[in-house]
Amino acid sequence: MPGLNETQQAAVREYGAVLAEPQRDVNAARTALHETSFSASATSEDILGKSEILSAAERRLAQTRFDAFRKLQSSPGKLNEQQAALLMQQGLPGRGNQGGGGGGGGGRAGGGPGGNQPFDAALRGRSEEMRKWRLSQPMDKFKQLRKMYEDAGVDIRLVKFGLGPAMSDDEVDYCFQVAKAMGARGITCEPPVSETRRLGEFATKHQLMIGYHGHSNVTSPESFGRPGSWEQAFYYSKYNGANIDIGHFAAGNSVPATEFIKRHADRITNLHLKDRKFNEGENMPWGQGDSQVREILQLMKREKYPFMATIELEYRVPEGSNVMTKLAKCVTFCREALA
Repeated sequence: MPGLNETQQAAVREYGAVLAEPQRDVNAARTALHETSFSASATSEDILGKSEILSAAERRLAQTRFDAFRKLQSSPGKLNEQQAALLMQQGLPGRGNQGGGGGGGGGRAGGGPGGNQPFDAALRGRSEEMRKWRLSQPMDKFKQLRKMYEDAGVDIRLVKFGLGPAMSDDEVDYCFQVAKAMGARGITCEPPVSETRRLGEFATKHQLMIGYHGHSNVTSPESFGRPGSWEQAFYYSKYNGANIDIGHFAAGNSVPATEFIKRHADRITNLHLKDRKFNEGENMPWGQGDSQVREILQLMKREKYPFMATIELEYRVPEGSNVMTKLAKCVTFCREALA
């Protein structure tokens, strides 16, 4: 890292050395899960066992990272705010530079050396324009929007924002103010996992849940896909939650989301319902995949979970049919499951 004095450089090296072993454990556990998931002889129990080992390794890494950073910041080599942010952006030992989630290893926007500099400059200018616009908007506008929905009988549960590394602290704070003005119970977003510590601080400040959403990517440490990715976020704040797509969860982890939902029901903000096959399988008509849509709906009813579940129609509509016909079948499936 440029701009560090000798004391800071030594402190950062020590920080990296402390993280090296737990990061190796995570890498090994991730490889084992990947190999097991694609083994013809592996059972669901085998895959679940490997997934739990990976989750435990990731929790250990998150705890070690937290403790090591706190130690660094209480040492003579303490970093200033900009240096600390750069350390977080540059990734962890053994996994390479992950960038900021918006591109390659070039930092927040993924520009970096060799990037498209004119494009990056234009993007930064556009981001600054958006920041100024956001911060100039009165909350009364959003209160009016809330009333319009309420008058129509619509309850706003969640508001989605593009929270992430490219968004400044004052913009993040603005997003929470907007969500509260609209009467939402929480925010949903898809940031890199490494951003959840910062975002969790704002969620705690506003006492509003964030539902982190992901897909079926279980190989990237910055993607929400593995149970451990959400559990790492949970560690940082009790207001860090999960917006789980049960189809993507099943496809990526080769186990249904049922047990994860049971274990973390107090952190679930909402569910997306679809039915995919294990091992990155296709979206299927409901009841033909491995996502346990029926069982999860019945679990929600039995346990009286307060979060909502929404239908996502993503399987291929056959020739001769149409989206509305298939959507009606999904609604019927839900009604029969909950009868």
